[in-house]
Parts: sequence; structure tokens; C-alpha cells
Amino acid sequence: MKKQYYAHTLEGKAPEKWQLLEDHLKNVSDIATGFARPFGGDKWAYLAGLWHDLGKYSDAFQQKLYVENGIESHLETNSGKVVHSEAGGHLTILNKWKGADRIISWLIMGHHTGLTDFESDLIGAKALEPKMRDPEQSEKIIKNAAESIINQIMPRQTIPHGADPSFFIRMLFSCLVDADFLDTEAFMDKNRKSNRNYDYPSLSSLLTAFDKHMDELCKGAKATSVNRIRAEVLEQCRKKAEGKPAVFSLTVPTGGGKTLASLAFALRHAVKHNKHRIIYVIPYTSIIEQTAEVFRGISGFENAVIEHHSNLAETDENKETVRNRLASENWDAPLIVTTSVQFFESLYACRTSRCRKLHNIVNSVVIFDEAQCLPPEYLRPVVFAIRELFRHYKVTPLLCTATQPVLTRTDEFDFKFKEGFDSVTEIIDNTEELAGKLKRVELALNGGSLAPVTLSELAETIQAEGQSVLCIVNRKEDARTLAYLLPKNQTLHLSTNMCAEHRSYILKSIKKRLGYGNDIIYVISTSLVEAGVDIDFPVVYRALAGLDSIAQAAGRCNREGRLSGLGKTIIFVPEKQPGYVAQPASITRELLVGGDLSDLLSPENYEKYFRQRFWQLGQDALDKKQIMQLLSGHMNYYYRSAAQQFRLIEDDWQETVIVPYGKALELLAQLIDEEWHQCQILRKLGRFSVSIPKYLFQALVSRDYLRETGYSELYMLDYTLYDEQYGFVTPDDSIGIDPEKFIV
Repeated sequence: MKKQYYAHTLEGKAPEKWQLLEDHLKNVSDIATGFARPFGGDKWAYLAGLWHDLGKYSDAFQQKLYVENGIESHLETNSGKVVHSEAGGHLTILNKWKGADRIISWLIMGHHTGLTDFESDLIGAKALEPKMRDPEQSEKIIKNAAESIINQIMPRQTIPHGADPSFFIRMLFSCLVDADFLDTEAFMDKNRKSNRNYDYPSLSSLLTAFDKHMDELCKGAKATSVNRIRAEVLEQCRKKAEGKPAVFSLTVPTGGGKTLASLAFALRHAVKHNKHRIIYVIPYTSIIEQTAEVFRGISGFENAVIEHHSNLAETDENKETVRNRLASENWDAPLIVTTSVQFFESLYACRTSRCRKLHNIVNSVVIFDEAQCLPPEYLRPVVFAIRELFRHYKVTPLLCTATQPVLTRTDEFDFKFKEGFDSVTEIIDNTEELAGKLKRVELALNGGSLAPVTLSELAETIQAEGQSVLCIVNRKEDARTLAYLLPKNQTLHLSTNMCAEHRSYILKSIKKRLGYGNDIIYVISTSLVEAGVDIDFPVVYRALAGLDSIAQAAGRCNREGRLSGLGKTIIFVPEKQPGYVAQPASITRELLVGGDLSDLLSPENYEKYFRQRFWQLGQDALDKKQIMQLLSGHMNYYYRSAAQQFRLIEDDWQETVIVPYGKALELLAQLIDEEWHQCQILRKLGRFSVSIPKYLFQALVSRDYLRETGYSELYMLDYTLYDEQYGFVTPDDSIGIDPEKFIV
């Protein structure tokens, strides 16, 4: 009788119910091949899938399966430990397939541990050296496999011309690991397979539903100048969507309806060019839920939208479902709404769990909302990734913002942005004219000058306005101090010293009180309200910052054009400026001193601002962590190092703690008691957390202001340090608090 080799077992089931290894290899190969075909990697994916678990043909591995299931076995085991991901990689060496050995090794040897560095002893140069690994041992194991598995030819498929090899390998890796996950899951858990095989609406049906929704919306809208302009923007997006794929930009001033207009473009373009899905990438979690709710509110979209971020609310039962969690793992849904952090960190990740979704970006429309927020210190690898997706993976990018950054290749100022796009196609026919039509704000300097102002003086000036005011500052300390100086019953405070749940509650309160009409309120906030937060004030004060920040702040002023005249946005210079804002603020100051204040927020000035900013920063600063260098060279890639360095939110200097707000204590109790739901509960607890500097964390622990929760290294902040108005507050100055460190 032929000896059987198994890939996976079922608890409590006899071996005849286990999954045959040959079946698993062929299944994974077929699935991975289908994933990779759209970008010309199917032959590589076929082979990687077929060979990824060849090491399981060892008697030692099979013996382990029997022992783990309490079944007696008479197998003759090989001596020594067998790592089952090695054998497939070694087969390319044994076949002497020069060139293919490195690619197959990256894929197969990393399919459990993740992509690693070239010089690691897990893969790359050292892994390919016989003295580091034992290909002869693998050869003995491989002989147990069926001929149909082993007898393969070297893939006659080259990396697409001009494509980056390290990016291509990462995409192949995504195909392999997702195929492996899916086939294993299908065998091990029939319920998960059923939930994953959800029948989502097609993009064509979503387009029909969307057009119907917009027609009804336009018919019911008031005949205002703002609504007429929004209709024009929508029509131009629909028209340009019919054109051939390109890198597109949508430059629309805040309040011009770009969220729905960009979706109109994406849906029509996707249907026209047979794209698989739409991915909406948003810079801040503070607006991602708002955008997803807009989409989900369209009839027919209720079950088509998947949010992938860390702030899903505990009460959002319609979002936090098994199906949604599964779709978040690999983005297998028609409309994904996610964060810039999730999108770009996944593109440079090394772990299997984060990489498995990447192949589902292929052949999609990706909208980058608030594109001006792309982080300058990572701009080169970020733009390179977008460009690579467009050139070689059938992705249509759309850069969507009121303040369009300059991301094309340029030789101006002796500065070459070599990773920039060859060209960008603007959707709006005349952005200057549109900016003029949508002008709803006049700019002014506080006191008519750029002289610094104290917070006490600013508080008096704000109250003298006699109407509701939004004031945006650059420092969390300034936000708290200024809010303290204003009448408590009229003042609302916002900063990241407040947990996400707390901020959401305050934002709802702001909108409610603004809706009263005659209720004068003062909102003091850091920049977190700028990009996309839907609030509308007659007067906005903004601390001097980058031109893009000032434009975004102005977008919260007279947003709906309801005022009889123009709203007011007043720029002031604070006494203290944090270091991060110094360079962009200095460029804005130059534009203020040398230009016309009434024309400051023009597309021409945005271009001047970004060119000057990128030139001043220089090539090295636009890739601060040298990501491009880590992934260059002929197959000498440092995937793990790049993943460790590519972190859009630096958290090495801070710790996350749970705060005593809302249902935090209730969730903590569930976390300890409900072991099987801990991952879900931890996600929900994310909305009740804040980040604090590590030096302060240690000081608070030593003074018993932070206490262990009983779960891992999770700490809870003492209730005396969390204020209903300001969020996290420090106890006193005696533990060395430096207010300068409390910046956004």
C-alpha cells in the first residue's frame, strides 16, 4: 500500500480524514497561479505553490502529526529537526536553476516566517550555502513526493520589463501565502470558508446604485452656487473615467464634493476597464469612519464596504462581523476603506499576515484621499510604490486633494525626484477657475501682521468675534491652555490626548451645537480636525503652519457656503512653535510676505509651496530610513530591515495605555474573562487608548498612576489623570514633564 503523506490534520479525526499533502500542494498552486496571472507571475506562483510544503514529505514531520493527534505510528523518522519550508527552496539548488534559486528561496523559505534579509541565515546568501543548510537532507525527503510534483521545469517567465524585482517577489509572496492560508482554512474550518465566500455585489451593480443615489441627491439639493459646482465636478469625474488608465489627480477645494465625485470616477473607471475592486486610502482614522458611513449610506452599498483599521467601535455590530474580519485579512471585497498606514506599511511589510492582501491591490482603482498628507520623510518609497502599481500591476491611482503636492519627476532647483510619476492627468479642466468659484473664505493676518501673539491675547480676540470660532494650534499644550482660558460652558477641546471614542463624542457634540444656529461655541483643536472632518464654522483661526495645513483649516470655514458673505480665516503666529512645523511654516511665511493674501490659497501657490518644501528637504530627507537602498541591488534585498524601518507612525518613543473612559473598564473585564474573543476585544479597546512618551510612562508607573490590567503588558491610566474636557493630563511638574514634548 502506498504510504500516505499529510499536510494538515483534524482534531479527533482518523488519518483518512486528514488532508493529503499532494492535494494541498496542488490546491495552493492552482490558487496562487490565479492570483498571479494578472501581473504576469503565474508560472512562478505555480511552482512556489507546488513546492512550498515539500518538507512535509519527511517521515519526521509525519511522525509529529501522528504524535500530536495521539495516534501510534510506525514511521521510520529521519534524525534531526526538519524545517518543512527548506526542502522546496533547496530543490532549485539541486536542479541547478541559477537565477530561479534566489526567487524560489525568498518565497518558499519565508512562507511561514516572512520575508527576511538577504544576509539572514534563513534565506538569501547564507541559506543557499550548503554549510548553512543541508540540501542533501532535503533531497532524501523530496524523493518521497509524487513525480507529478517534483518533475517541473524552470519557469520560462521573466520579470516584466522595467518592473522592480523586489516588488515583484513581494507580490508573488502575497499570492503564495494567501493561497496557503485559504486552502488550509477551507480544510480546517468550513464555517470560515462559508463566511469568506460571500456573494458581494458586482462593481457594475454598485455603479447603477450609485448613479441612482446621486441623481436623487442632485434633485433634492438646494439650488446654491456650491451645489451647482459640486454637480460640475461630478460630471467631469464621470467623463474622465471613460478615458484610458493613467495616474489621475482630482484637485477640488474643500467643500467641492470630492468624496462622492472621486467614488463616481472610481466606479465608472473600474467598470469600463474591468477592474476588480476600489480601495479608498485615507490618512487619518479620525475621518475613515465618516467616509465609510457616507459610502455605506448609499442604497445597495450596505454590504459592499469593508473598513480596515483599528478603530471599529464596540457598538458597530454591522461592521464587526466574521465576514468583515475575514475580508480585512486579504481585502477580498469590492470596496475597501483603509488608512495610509495600513496600505503603505503592508506594501513594505515582511510578515505573512500583512503581505497576503497585496495581490488583491492588483487591477484596482486606488483613491489616495488628502494626498498632501503623504509623509515627506517616506515620500520616495511611497510614490515609487504607487508608480510601480500603476506601471506593472494594472492599478489606476487617483490623487485626491484640495492642495495637490508635486509628485512628478522634476529637475527644478537642481532637485531630481527620480521616483516621481512621468505625468499626472488632472480630472478638473480648470483648477484655477474652480478654486475661484468655490472661494468662500477671506484670509487675514491676526492684527494685520506676523507678530507673535500670546494665548491670553488670542483668547480675548476669539471672544471678541461674537460668533462661533474654531481655533487650530500646533501644540497639544497650547490647545489645553487656550481652552482653559475660554468660558468652560462654551468651549470644546480636541487633541490626541483624548482617546478616539472621546474625540468622536466631542465631534458629535460640536455638530449638534453648531446646528442650533444661535449657540456660540469655541472649539480649540490640534490639526486632527483639518483633513476631511465635516464641521462648518463662520470663523477659523489657524496657527502659522504649512500652506496645506492652512488651506485645510480654511476648509472648515463657511464649508457649505451658507453665509451671506465670505467666512473669515485668520492666521496667527504663536509664541512657541514645535520643531516639526518650522520648515513648512517658514515657506508659508515667505509666500505671505511676498504675495497677495487674497490669492494665497491658489493651485499655483500650492505648487510653489511643495516644490520649495521638497527641494529644501532634499533627496535623502524624502527617504529618511533609506528604504529604497535596502531594496535595491541584484536580489540582495533586506525585506525585514525595510519593514522595520518603514513605519509611518513612529511609536518607539511612546507607549499605548488604556484610559478610564466610556466602556473601557467593561471591555477590560471581558478581555480577562473571554479568552476566545481577545483579539476582537483588543481591537475595540483601541478606541479607549492614548499614547504617551516612554519617559513619562516610566515615571507614571513608578508613582502608581499606571497599573497593570492583568493582560500581557497592558496598562490602565489612573482615573485622576483623565479629564472629561482635556483627556490625558499630567499629575504635576515634579516628575519632569516637558510640555514641549506634547505636540501632535
